[in-house]
Amino acid sequence: MMAVTREKIVHALYEAAELEHCLMCAYLYAMFSLRDGEGEGLTAEEAEAVAHWRRTILEISVGEMSHLIAVWNITAALGATPRFGRDNLPLAPGVLPANLVVRLAPFNDAVLQHFIYLERPEGAAERDDPSFQHGETFSRHAPGVRLTPTGYQYNSVGEFYEEIAADLRRLTAQIGEAAVFCGDPRLQLTQAESKLPGSTAVTDLESALAAIEHIVLEGEGAPRHRENSHYERFRQIRAEMRSLKAKNPSFNAAHPSAENPVLRRPPEPQGHMWLHDRDAIATVDLANATYALMMRLLAATYGLPAGTDEKLLYVRSAVGLMQAMTPLAERAARLPAGPSAPGVNAGMSFTAQRNAAALPPGPGARRFFAERIQELSTAADALDRRDPRCVAASKVLDGLRAKLLAAFDADAEATRASV
Repeated sequence: MMAVTREKIVHALYEAAELEHCLMCAYLYAMFSLRDGEGEGLTAEEAEAVAHWRRTILEISVGEMSHLIAVWNITAALGATPRFGRDNLPLAPGVLPANLVVRLAPFNDAVLQHFIYLERPEGAAERDDPSFQHGETFSRHAPGVRLTPTGYQYNSVGEFYEEIAADLRRLTAQIGEAAVFCGDPRLQLTQAESKLPGSTAVTDLESALAAIEHIVLEGEGAPRHRENSHYERFRQIRAEMRSLKAKNPSFNAAHPSAENPVLRRPPEPQGHMWLHDRDAIATVDLANATYALMMRLLAATYGLPAGTDEKLLYVRSAVGLMQAMTPLAERAARLPAGPSAPGVNAGMSFTAQRNAAALPPGPGARRFFAERIQELSTAADALDRRDPRCVAASKVLDGLRAKLLAAFDADAEATRASV
């Protein structure tokens, strides 16, 4: 075990950020695989239901993004740099406690049950789908008192956040609230830049605990029942899907996207799908690069004070990149994985950057972003222009490129004028 210290809590918040980030990716992957309308093999009733599920899962994914921002803000309030990176999916055993598995898979009965299990409140009887039980049994408890932080041992997401909240209370009692929450609140993401509920400044114990309560209540609906919690919304999708399958046993809501797709042969191929189709590779590659730039821009916002045009520009550009990524990821789910996997489609792999830390603010970061958005825009223009999804992604990226370059040029001109 480890005494309650700032280091221990920040270590736990880094895990919380990775957990929320990975859940968001898993939910989005399932959403991208959903079929779209009667033109993709659904009846009118099924198409209406699946469209509703798509909206619901998107709203849940946005909720996970809101939770991620809340975790980042708590981390920044403690004087630390938030964690923007994560391990690649699927997560290896040990990254999280043994009973928590996160991987990329298309929407189906098993995946939906897994999502319900992940979001379950304390005392819920929901079990994980057997296909997500890897059989690993281990404990993260470390004997003795140690300085080096280790992962918390918890059985549910809610329990994890309860432990973080308890440690925040203990540390505040030990050294005082002003000492604990010593970070500059101007560096956080707030309602000035984002309207997500998690975008609320954390400045003291009360606001930190409120941020944690928001995460738990919206995710699990615990400790009291909430109809609009992620848990209850996934359960509602399950009930609707069972009703539709009772009417049509062959009903399949999603395309057969690969599980855990990769763009190159991984060191351990088992459990991954290596993509070979050229169109799929180009599409997934661009989707991944778009996602990576989105995360870099969000990371950069935590190095810029509130009220600056640059901070707002980065947040808005990150949102725009998400809008470009979506049609690319949907296209990937409709393209073949390759000749070695007949009947299996591709899917966006959400490849993580080796280092997702924020770039140092200033001209260097702006040049980095300008070069990268230009590269993405050029790659999008090379995709199949007959596909409306390619056209949509290209249009968004072209617009973002123009806005970023114009803003950076104006900033450079202002700098020269002041010299």
